[in-house]
Amino acid sequence: MTLEEILARLDVFFWGPGTLLLVLGTGVFFLIRLRFLPWRNLGYALACALGRDARKASKPGALSPFASLMTALAATIGTGNIVGVATALTAGGPGALVWMELTALTGMALKYAECLLAVRFRQKNARGELCGGPMYVMRQALGPLGAVMGAAFALFAVCASFGIGGMAQSNSIAGALRASFGVPQGACALAVTALVLVVMAGGVRSLGAVSTALVPAMGGFYMAACLAVIAGNAAAVPEAVATILRSAVCPQAAAGGAAGTAVITLFQTIRCGVARGVFSNEAGMGSAAIASACASTDSPARQGYISMTGVVVDTMLICTVTGLAICCSGVLDSGAEGAELTILAFRTVLGPLGGVFVSVAVTLFAFSTILGWEYQGEKAFEYLSRGRGMTLYRGLFALAVYWGAGQRTEAVFLLSDICNALMCLPNLTALMLLSPIVVRETLSFQSKIRAGGRKVR
Repeated sequence: MTLEEILARLDVFFWGPGTLLLVLGTGVFFLIRLRFLPWRNLGYALACALGRDARKASKPGALSPFASLMTALAATIGTGNIVGVATALTAGGPGALVWMELTALTGMALKYAECLLAVRFRQKNARGELCGGPMYVMRQALGPLGAVMGAAFALFAVCASFGIGGMAQSNSIAGALRASFGVPQGACALAVTALVLVVMAGGVRSLGAVSTALVPAMGGFYMAACLAVIAGNAAAVPEAVATILRSAVCPQAAAGGAAGTAVITLFQTIRCGVARGVFSNEAGMGSAAIASACASTDSPARQGYISMTGVVVDTMLICTVTGLAICCSGVLDSGAEGAELTILAFRTVLGPLGGVFVSVAVTLFAFSTILGWEYQGEKAFEYLSRGRGMTLYRGLFALAVYWGAGQRTEAVFLLSDICNALMCLPNLTALMLLSPIVVRETLSFQSKIRAGGRKVR
């Protein structure tokens, strides 16, 4: 049995019915307990996230709320939006896109809750920097059991940073640049690793500055290109939407080279959609809470709302237009997979430039994800090592970036899915146990929202 076959079996096991029910069920539970306030207050959340005050940091060792959001988005807006959506459509059929959206709708409440708790229980490290995340929440709020859960979560987060953050992203960069520009894998791996080391040397503020500049620009350009592809295939959009909705509850056959011959089960469609949805926006994983904990804010609930908007941007906007562009372009049955499938869709309208654009987008998206996950993984390692050995972590992370560039794409993504599931288990368990705190903070803050307050600091 090959390594890829072993990873495939582990992926099916960890993303079995229990995990799917836990992810979706916990999201529904919080929506109901919170009286659907994450949905009802979405306008307020967007106003806070995009407002002028959100760009100011009033505390030393902290990021502005907007920079914190961009750092979290840097970790989520990546290959999951291009490669991840394409692999979900080929493995689970067009209906997987619907389950990605449903995961995002419930994920808004999960990300709100985990980020609220991260701010509520955050601490300062020896350098005076704010730090937090699910591991700190578990240790402080759940006693001895929480300490064990926190250590397990931090370990899984470190592993995930090497997988989804380092290997998966450098692999996608190398594949995209090789396909469009003929860049050798070795040269690409060295260049990306060197750039990552330069940014890491600047610390948290350097990561925040790069993310704040890079994420909005690349997200806007990519959205515009996707909308151009959809507009160019406008006549096929109604049928594509109908196929997506129909396939969500009645999948028929796998896309790709075996189209029409390999039957897709409903479970496979749901599993691919939920797993790739979590891969895309990380709601329920707890990773975004690590970045949210360093935000300059005195209100856990307000930062929870700001962080929640990341799910909207990542999955409900970028992943949706990517999936629709692929489905309406007629390339889903071409046999292509991953970034190649997205490139074919863009070429139907943008011609050869479409392939170049997707390759550049993959490179920028993946690089931002590397930076965001390095920060999150470093904070998890800092928790485990009590602040010692940070140079060791950065060296190991750089090796993961370099090594991942030469591995098979499917194996790297399978490993990332497994790490995601492992992070979800302790994080969602802790969220359920601490739901009374989330509800109490939320209902208390609701009176301030009714009063019209938007001040972030």
